[in-house]
Amino acid sequence: MATEPPVAAAAPARAGGDDAVGAAQSKGRTDEDGPGEERRCIANGCVPLSHQVAGHMYGKAKIGILQHPDGTVLKQLQPPPRGPRELEFYSKVYAVDCGESHLMELQKYLPKYFGIWAPPNAPNDLYLKLEDVTHKFNKPCIMDVKIGQKSYDPYASAEKVQQQVSKYPLMEEIGFLVLGMRVYQANSDSYETQNQHYGRSLTKETIRDGISRFFHNGCSLRKDAVAASIQKVQKILQWFESHDKLHFYASSLLFVYEGSCQQIGRLSDGILMKKVVVPKRQMADGEVLECNNNIHVTCPTENGKMESCIDKNLSKMYGLHKKACSNWDRSQVSQQVENLEQGTLWNNSACVSQEHLNGNILPQLENVFCSTPLELKENAEVEVRMIDFAHVFPSNTKDEGYIYGLKHLIVVLQNILDY
Repeated sequence: MATEPPVAAAAPARAGGDDAVGAAQSKGRTDEDGPGEERRCIANGCVPLSHQVAGHMYGKAKIGILQHPDGTVLKQLQPPPRGPRELEFYSKVYAVDCGESHLMELQKYLPKYFGIWAPPNAPNDLYLKLEDVTHKFNKPCIMDVKIGQKSYDPYASAEKVQQQVSKYPLMEEIGFLVLGMRVYQANSDSYETQNQHYGRSLTKETIRDGISRFFHNGCSLRKDAVAASIQKVQKILQWFESHDKLHFYASSLLFVYEGSCQQIGRLSDGILMKKVVVPKRQMADGEVLECNNNIHVTCPTENGKMESCIDKNLSKMYGLHKKACSNWDRSQVSQQVENLEQGTLWNNSACVSQEHLNGNILPQLENVFCSTPLELKENAEVEVRMIDFAHVFPSNTKDEGYIYGLKHLIVVLQNILDY
């Protein structure tokens, strides 16, 4: 088994990035208005995110994704090495002095990142402070899709590999896995939710219909949202095909589109499209107030940049976090992680090789892409963001596993559009 390179404490970050946590991690509750009595104040006015669709959910011994009173979302830092690795990823991508063009380009496809946050009464509990990608939507429809042929990284134990493979044996062939979805049903003014078990039940024969369910509002198939999603995913694919610096494992795409619409229009070829609804409570200058249990950020930092002072105490907080983690299961922490401040993952020469990636890219995927019809330009309000970066590693080859997953997902979406 390969030895994992050391992880270093993250460098100060520039304000302006949120994980699509708002991206709203994809597993959700079945109720529309949130967890009811469980939706109580956690710390400093923070509450469980009502529209989380995947990941660790709020409950016994679990915090889940929280919503800060300022409208951002908080993702609790995971134990080493996953938490420090994800912290370093965000800090590197949004560093004030970031001069790497491929990382600066990547910012467009991530939730904005606003640094590290900790409640005053628990300074060792660190959270990533991220953009709520759903904040501009009135009735957000959300889907979390894990991308790649492997859901485990190169340093996973044999036991971990077996565990992940057994969860969804088709991951290598299909290249992605639906972790959860939450779909607004216009006919009943309610939400339909599906969890990871739904995604794992999908096969090669049912994957198209399984994904299609996310785009059906109870009245019709939202082909405008499908078309817009294809365009968004294609842009992310272009980024992956243009660089060979990083490999992503167990990372997801967060899909969000507006579920509410007043009426449906019909295009010349019979394709349905929605007419954009002007949200309730629109301000005079065009700024829209939140209508989906989120708290509107009335004064976002200009151009997504944050004050450098936000992370002045990063080292101190990180030290407290590491100390608090000292009682965690040591078997989960590699020998190199014992010295978190020595060296850096991003500068380590031990890049992950793609040589042993299981499975070959199906050649036919290169030839099946159809251009999006001119009639289906981005009429729908859609966001597609990359989220979850606890397993990102440096490399010197293209991430063929992730590319494979993106290409196959585009094929499936295109089939939905053409069906």
